[in-house]
Amino acid sequence: MNRERLFSQLVSHSGPFDIAIIGGGATGLGAAVDAASRGHSVVLIEQSDFAKGTSSRSTKLVHGGVRYLKQGNISLVLEALRERGLLCKNAPHLVHSLPFVIPSYHWWEGPFYGIGLKVYDTLAGQLGLEPSRYLSREEMMELLPTLETEGLDGGVVYHDGQFDDARLAIHLARTAVNNGAITLNHTRCTGLMKEKGHVIGVKAECVETGRQHEIRARCVINATGVFVDDVRRMDDAKTENIVAPSQGVHLVLPREFLPGESAIMIPKTDDGRVLFAVPWHGRVIIGTTDTPVEHASIEPRALPDEIEFLMTHAARYLTRDPRPCDVLSVFAGLRPLVAAKNAESTAALSRDHTILVSDSGLITITGGKWTTYRRMAEDVIDHAEMIGGIGVKHCVTHDLKIHGSATVLPKDDPLAVYGSDATEIRELTAKEPEWARKVHPKLDLTCAEVVFHTRHEMARTVGDVLARRSRSLLFDAQASMNAAPRVAAIMARELNWDAETIDHQVNRFQKLASGYILEG
Repeated sequence: MNRERLFSQLVSHSGPFDIAIIGGGATGLGAAVDAASRGHSVVLIEQSDFAKGTSSRSTKLVHGGVRYLKQGNISLVLEALRERGLLCKNAPHLVHSLPFVIPSYHWWEGPFYGIGLKVYDTLAGQLGLEPSRYLSREEMMELLPTLETEGLDGGVVYHDGQFDDARLAIHLARTAVNNGAITLNHTRCTGLMKEKGHVIGVKAECVETGRQHEIRARCVINATGVFVDDVRRMDDAKTENIVAPSQGVHLVLPREFLPGESAIMIPKTDDGRVLFAVPWHGRVIIGTTDTPVEHASIEPRALPDEIEFLMTHAARYLTRDPRPCDVLSVFAGLRPLVAAKNAESTAALSRDHTILVSDSGLITITGGKWTTYRRMAEDVIDHAEMIGGIGVKHCVTHDLKIHGSATVLPKDDPLAVYGSDATEIRELTAKEPEWARKVHPKLDLTCAEVVFHTRHEMARTVGDVLARRSRSLLFDAQASMNAAPRVAAIMARELNWDAETIDHQVNRFQKLASGYILEG
């Protein structure tokens, strides 16, 4: 996946593309994979980096949604469980089963949650993971040695999926390119092209060079998440917002706060949300919150109340109370919830995806979640085929293997998330033994991986490498700041950066990363 080569393909393409997609998160990338694998000509542009926004800031779960079952939204749970099973099958190098334990501190909680989870198991059908079961107090303590035991009666364990969201996004981009799509990061949409009131393409600008491009397309899809209303106003300045952003915050703690291979799920917190404590890549993620925000930001920040909420609840259920100095990273993401009149809170807004078609033919898709990205993509491309008049072709993503899935390495292999691409990284190390060195003692990221990210995964900034190609920013924000100069030096050799560009890249990343460090 080479950015210069893809730009050359864009410039040399004759006639309109079948489909142009604005937005390089889960929804846009999924749509690109779906359309390209059907045989359509596809171009996707992303103003920042792939999965820069919401799609790299999730709780890292591929799940049916236990709480939606409680709400009675059976159709959403059924769809999500089916898609969870397909994702486990098509991206086994990135998605795996994880046990979740619900502790019971009252005698009635075990049977209450146990019955619900049996229904959850049944709905998953043949695509289910392992069955749920009751746990005694002793079994709970063995699985979760750092769980608060005062008043503990027992619990229930069930299984859901876990993944690396940003890594899946990169592998989706490569899957799209493998199927003939052009996917371009750091390329912003500056406007829509129209003819006789109908959208016929997008105006784009390469952020690096400032070069302008007019991309003609028979159909344009707006898949920009929390920013869909900005693009809709390019089409119609008077359009009303359809998205009400909600912020979710997560804390990352050292693994000693939750050793073992099981996650904790608290079905009801003080604000009515589900809370997770999840082991992930040798750390523990605590989340999440649900806070309405007025304006969407490409780099949202955690609010003090949100941090206090997570710290308080973590202390309530863990034997060791986390302190601010224990937090390795704090990150925030925005959910593109579909607005509804008279909704009392964002928890009442739709988690389903929504597709709108404007009078000009612009297709907007928003809402949904990572687990259902494939189904969302299928729906929106079905619409695009009708709107664009490009011919109806059968969706093949039900069985389409995601790039890298040919090899599944052991979970403890440091290159496991690369799947079959791990071989290329090891070949780089064999050619240049110095590249086997880590960029920082507290991070697993090696110099060879940075080279691979730059050469084959379109990493164009230090942030692309440390925040998304690797997850160093989430693993340890301070260590990632310290590693930035070395990463920049490696990228400079690959991208021909001068000293001024290196300094700019390092300073820019360190300013960003400082917002992930919890003071106190």
